[in-house]
Amino acid sequence: MSQLLNGVLLILFIAMGLCFIRLLRGPSLADRVVALDQIAVHTVALATVYCIAVEQVVFLDVAMVAALLSFLGTIAFARYLEHGRDV
Repeated sequence: MSQLLNGVLLILFIAMGLCFIRLLRGPSLADRVVALDQIAVHTVALATVYCIAVEQVVFLDVAMVAALLSFLGTIAFARYLEHGRDV
């Protein structure tokens, strides 16, 4: 089980790195917003897998807060892209 969790953590870190590259090189603002949202999703997944690996429930709270902040940030970016500067 430990090797499986380590493999999942490695895959999540690689995916997060690829999203970070898209965040830096994205041709448009919408691409960067999607990449930032994916990084937040990977952060929640990392916190959850880490919670399983160390058998500590407290990290689920961190994952829930990160998911909530990510959702609110994505909504704010979407409103900005839709309406322009007058958000």
